[in-house]
Amino acid sequence: MMCRTSHDPGEEPDVGVADAVFISMLEDSAEELYEQAPCGYLSTLMDGTIAKINTTLLDWLGLCRAQVVGRMRFADLLTVGGKLYHETHFAPLLQMKGEASGIALDIKASGKQRMPVLVTSKVKTSDDGEPQLIRTTVFDARDRRAYETELLRGRQAAEEARRQAEADRERLQEALAVLQQNLLPAELPKVPGLEAASYYHTASPDLLGGDFYDLFPLDADRWAFFLGDVCGKGPQAAAVTSLTRYTLRAAALHDPDPVTVLSTLNTVLHERYTSGDTRYCTAIFGVLTPADDHVSVHVASGGHPSALIQHADGTADYLPTPGGMLVGVLPGAQFETARTRLFPGDTLLLYTDGLTEARTGPDRELYGEDALRAFTAAQPAAGPQALITALTGLLTGFGDGLDDDTALLALGVPAPLPTPRVKT
Repeated sequence: MMCRTSHDPGEEPDVGVADAVFISMLEDSAEELYEQAPCGYLSTLMDGTIAKINTTLLDWLGLCRAQVVGRMRFADLLTVGGKLYHETHFAPLLQMKGEASGIALDIKASGKQRMPVLVTSKVKTSDDGEPQLIRTTVFDARDRRAYETELLRGRQAAEEARRQAEADRERLQEALAVLQQNLLPAELPKVPGLEAASYYHTASPDLLGGDFYDLFPLDADRWAFFLGDVCGKGPQAAAVTSLTRYTLRAAALHDPDPVTVLSTLNTVLHERYTSGDTRYCTAIFGVLTPADDHVSVHVASGGHPSALIQHADGTADYLPTPGGMLVGVLPGAQFETARTRLFPGDTLLLYTDGLTEARTGPDRELYGEDALRAFTAAQPAAGPQALITALTGLLTGFGDGLDDDTALLALGVPAPLPTPRVKT
């Protein structure tokens, strides 16, 4: 009964409206409720012959009662696929359990259209348990089927987009791999009287870093080398790396003086990135001149960590180049130079700051230049490749403490082979 939420004490409630609603509802007969229900109803004999069907379902089918009752079976209302499913699944399930609920089927609606429905059937039995008839409810599932179809279409579109994204990602990775190969030498050249080794680690998830190095001939008697670090990571850094590498090579072939080469690179980077996103790098450039018993080294540094020399006697010292400015920031940058000689058993190590700025230990402290010098001095003076191998193991041991690109380049003069003793 409908009631008012508040009224004065003693006031009689107005039940006229409520009574009218109930009277109107009582005018619906059971037969009318059956015939005009918002779903389809039908009753069939145990063999499927339709004994009773409501108007709602007849309207969906586009048939009259005389065409259906006593003349058609429930399976006759279904599409070909629906009939097959009814015979192989629905009917056996109904026979075994006495009921089947929420089965998705298609009926042959008016206008030869397929109409998706959800069917629930239950067997009516006598007092002694004998099956008498099957009562079935048929719900219109067109909106649900449309939703499921749209959902499936969305899933298929999402899956296709995912596959396309994976394919695009693979193509991008291949392109980036080719680009990275073009930013570094495929292999170091053979230099008479000299050994060389290198290693490269990229911290970028796209395997594209901003560190670079190279070793190449200037003429018949001299070789040039460089190693550097572009600010940033990824494709943007790689673009600057490409410009830097080719500028250094071209400048060296024109005038190999280390300061002149870095000055040319400084001019190119400063003019190219003078507005907008400023880009710069650190770099060390040098020239090797082999002699009879040693190799002369002339280097210039632009804001780059000093090179380290592992001596044949088991010591290690830095080749200091303090005060060199970053390359590309100011139009008139100044660069520091240094000279040294490498004798048999000596190795010159160039590296980027990813090595010395790696985080170590529980306190995540910087590895630092002192630790690098101590580590290098502790290694046997066995040449560039042995030193690079030892440093590679060191970098691997840093784990996630190595979070920056790292490049290593080692150049050394081979130690003379020991002369075998001749027995007399």
